[in-house]
Amino acid sequence: MQIHVVKQGDTIFNIANTYNTPMETIINANELDAPGTLVVGQALVIPIVGQFYFVQSGDSLYSIAQKFGIPYQELAQVNNISAGNMLPVGFRLYIPVPPQPQPNIVSNAYIEPYGDTVSDTLETAARKLSPFLTYLAPFSYTINRDGTLNAPPLNNFKTIADSNNTTLMLAVTNLENGEFSAELGHIILTVQAVQNKLLDSIVNIASTVGFKDVHFDLEFLPPEDREAYNNFLRKAKERLSQAGLLMSTALAPKTSATQEGAWYEAHDYAVHGEICDFVVLMTYEWGYSGGPPLPVSPIDEVRKVVDFALSVMSSEKILLGQNLYGYDWTLPYVEGGELAEALSPQQAITLARTQNVAIEYDQEAQAPFFTYFDSQGNKHEVWFEDARSIQAKFDMIKELNLLGISYWKLGLAFPQNWLLLQSNFNIVKRE
Repeated sequence: MQIHVVKQGDTIFNIANTYNTPMETIINANELDAPGTLVVGQALVIPIVGQFYFVQSGDSLYSIAQKFGIPYQELAQVNNISAGNMLPVGFRLYIPVPPQPQPNIVSNAYIEPYGDTVSDTLETAARKLSPFLTYLAPFSYTINRDGTLNAPPLNNFKTIADSNNTTLMLAVTNLENGEFSAELGHIILTVQAVQNKLLDSIVNIASTVGFKDVHFDLEFLPPEDREAYNNFLRKAKERLSQAGLLMSTALAPKTSATQEGAWYEAHDYAVHGEICDFVVLMTYEWGYSGGPPLPVSPIDEVRKVVDFALSVMSSEKILLGQNLYGYDWTLPYVEGGELAEALSPQQAITLARTQNVAIEYDQEAQAPFFTYFDSQGNKHEVWFEDARSIQAKFDMIKELNLLGISYWKLGLAFPQNWLLLQSNFNIVKRE
């Protein structure tokens, strides 16, 4: 599998020739809706075995072979050239990357129906992508103030999960009227009768529907309820373990134990890492709809969160949170003004093509972006994800031996992610 970044003058025809790959294979892999009009800076995944390398200034056959860890004589033989040849800049070499065992990881994806039904788009996404998932998490079962639960529409999620050996995750939240409620959270964490009712409800639903993991996503909790949350998790873990259920939590993206703010203070990384079977780090939303234009999950900021998590818990308990979307901001940004519009990576590429602008790439954040002017003359800034940015996250997962990845959320088109996920990892399926 190789990533190709479109250059000025590139066409599907010459890219296919470059990689000895049929045009249709590249078109289908990247779900190109306008293959005749590529965007400069667009990242394409080329589904090939091994990879091609293009000679750069200062390269020699020996230095290239060392870079890829193969004998230079073998590299010469595979490419039908003399081992003593001088290589011109731009010369194409095929690198026969030997098959290597893929690391095992756990993958989760949230899926969020709206209203009382599951849309065809969401059901299609669940059906298409469940093979790449350990867990599928319908979002969400919301807690009532008496400890009972409101169920999201599930439609065929259970059948889809079962047919792909994917485990259903019971995501439980303190959402109330569409927002995370500190008041509801306080009740859940401090009223024993509500906790008992909640745990009874969870066990009954898990048994009836077939959930195997219970996932607490309790956000914007009062800072003074930090220890109450810890104690609730201890109690919940004991009860859920008796019922044969795993337990996980979602954690706000902290970089220290003393980080202040309503989103952070009640989330005790060390205790969650000790009690839970695993955690999801919500490592996204640096750029968010109500904020200024920024990359949504810049890898330098993500790395700080993961480093802190690793200082207080095992790497084998950490799922890296990853967004499947980007945002389009109208400039100038005004706090409290117009919200940025969410869009999928595929929609971002289509927008760049429609506006006839090139896609740029921020090396520090490892994130693609572009700017354009709309028909009213307003400037826009767009940040999103592409094959390069997601591969950078996969490399970090492998480097740090993390348990895996958790996606927010299905229903947004990003075909390159799933190709690369399959190429990089073996997805664990729970028994």
